[in-house]
Amino acid sequence: MTAIHIIVFLPLLAALVAGLGQRFIGALAAKTITTAGLFIAAFLSWPIFIGFLSGSETAYVQPVMTWVQSGDLTFDWELRVDALTAVMLVVITSVSALVHLYSWGYMEEDPDQSRFFAYLSLFTFAMLMLVTANNLVQMFFGWEGVGLASYLLIGFWYKKPSANAAAIKAFVVNRVGDLGFMLGIFGIFWLFGTVSIPEILAAAPDKVGSSIGFLGLRVDTMSLLCILLFIGAMGKSAQLGLHTWLPDAMEGPTPVSALIHAATMVTAGVFMVCRLSPLFETSQFALNVVTIVGATTAIFAATVGLVQTDIKRVIAYSTCSQLGYMFFAAGSGAYGAAMFHLFTHAFFKALLFLGAGSVIHAMHHEQDMRYYGGLRKHIPLTFWAMMAGTLAITGVGIVGVGGFAGFYSKDAIIEAAFASGSTYHMYGFAIGVIAALLTSFYSWRLMFLTFFGKPRWEQSEHIQHAVHDHGDHDHEHDHDAHAHATTRDGTAGYHPHESPWSMLTPLALLTLGAVFAGFVFHNQFIEAEAGKAFWANSTLYFNEHLMHAMHEVPMWVKLSSTVAMLLGLITAFSMYQLSKDAPQRLAATFAPIYRFLLNKWYFDELYSFLFVRPAFWFGRLFWKQGDIGIIDRFGPNGSAAAVSFGSKMAVRMQSGYLYTYALVMLLGLVVAVSWMMVRI
Repeated sequence: MTAIHIIVFLPLLAALVAGLGQRFIGALAAKTITTAGLFIAAFLSWPIFIGFLSGSETAYVQPVMTWVQSGDLTFDWELRVDALTAVMLVVITSVSALVHLYSWGYMEEDPDQSRFFAYLSLFTFAMLMLVTANNLVQMFFGWEGVGLASYLLIGFWYKKPSANAAAIKAFVVNRVGDLGFMLGIFGIFWLFGTVSIPEILAAAPDKVGSSIGFLGLRVDTMSLLCILLFIGAMGKSAQLGLHTWLPDAMEGPTPVSALIHAATMVTAGVFMVCRLSPLFETSQFALNVVTIVGATTAIFAATVGLVQTDIKRVIAYSTCSQLGYMFFAAGSGAYGAAMFHLFTHAFFKALLFLGAGSVIHAMHHEQDMRYYGGLRKHIPLTFWAMMAGTLAITGVGIVGVGGFAGFYSKDAIIEAAFASGSTYHMYGFAIGVIAALLTSFYSWRLMFLTFFGKPRWEQSEHIQHAVHDHGDHDHEHDHDAHAHATTRDGTAGYHPHESPWSMLTPLALLTLGAVFAGFVFHNQFIEAEAGKAFWANSTLYFNEHLMHAMHEVPMWVKLSSTVAMLLGLITAFSMYQLSKDAPQRLAATFAPIYRFLLNKWYFDELYSFLFVRPAFWFGRLFWKQGDIGIIDRFGPNGSAAAVSFGSKMAVRMQSGYLYTYALVMLLGLVVAVSWMMVRI
């Protein structure tokens, strides 16, 4: 058994042992087995990644078993290991291992810990299957696997109606995207006669210029197939139109949010586009669509994040916005920059989510930032961890000197979009700069509301209730075992405590990634010569010319994101530290815009009107009129009524008198004789 076999299948084995054997081995053993399995996988993944970085490793395919042989459709279960896979391996296993460790403290008092850890490991296995796939069917297997696991994790607290609704919403919305992905796979097999990714990418240039009939129209074949595949990516990576499930996924435990947003599900779409980048390069129209959708998603999510008050939802919309950056980087042809931002984003976004979980842990599960304030003195380690994550996501750094992780990756995307030069890419550049300003504002707004100013805990009914009734609460709604009250007179006795070591250790390790990941690895991802050598060991299309042009853009382009970051910081500081009534006055002055953003551009309401209500109407129609009114009436109910009527008539004929039966027999005999005479 090779290292890649252990990396992929050890989380599955751990999930099966923890999930099926939880009653026999207990919660402690289940947590230990799953966490150890992920740390082993992470330790084995880093040497593979470093090997590709140093050039000592080459791409290879590790066979597992023959999978399907059906007519012309033949493919094996194989594990593809190349530079692109190596990047995803370290991201998935590292973040997942730290999330497992973090969950030891966060889920300490939950009675269903074993089930939770089993779901986490199952999630990780599905994602590893996706990124090691050497054919589209195997990729789709992992694709659906993370969809299933996300449903289980988002709805983990299944007794909460909101958690069930969020899980169903995520599942249904992703099915819409998955339909596009399936159609794309069907179309590719019809066109290329194979689902093998290397064979498809090798044959793709020969199909340029061909056309196909679709919905009564004649369209470019490659454009259609790429757009269908991109629809699948839009669902998994929560792009505009299929994004509505992502914020509601916050109903799951905070470690789930970190895992979904940083290392697994939402990055699947970006990975798929980069894996199939030579295919997308055959259609400029498809690339333009990817650019427009990605850039529009970036600005949409950033505007919504400006006004959210739930700390997890702010970070959730931030994820949606950052995914938009990755997609318009890919649409600009800068696939290396897209993967670089995916790589750095995994560290600082996991750090921000787990840091938010530490804050929630200290605040009796209160998630509204309006009821925080002054927490930097009470939970200083969490504060500095989230400060590092904020510096990374806002792209703090100095051009020509260096900076935090996001400074390298996000700036590379903005510069690549400008260097690409077309109208679509310039749209991405402009949106990228504006979104950088908004990202800075809502990120620093979160920091100021949470960690600075005076405590506002006395305004929270949730915390007041938790203080007075501490020790007698349902852990499903409150995970804090450390914040406590020494008196019973409101917040005077409330003291938020720092999280346990099992939660702080992942924060410390992720902080290192948020600070140094950009500086250490930027050469292999975006520098022309080093990047060309690194990505040559993968299917990723690396545009060496674009990488040269990206570094030669005017200085004002290089400085644009830094200036945007500073403007966002200054604005947030002035509104939430200097003039604290400014947000209320601004919201009142621009009330329609504020409501528009607070209601998330009314996408949920629009979808409810267009799809949800009609679906329920048709459901009730088929239920009341079709099922009950027709099928039941003339089917089981009708036949039962006929039998009942017949039995009643038969009962009436059973009088018990001998002469009645003799009369019936005589009548029967007369009828029989008459019939025989007619026949003769």
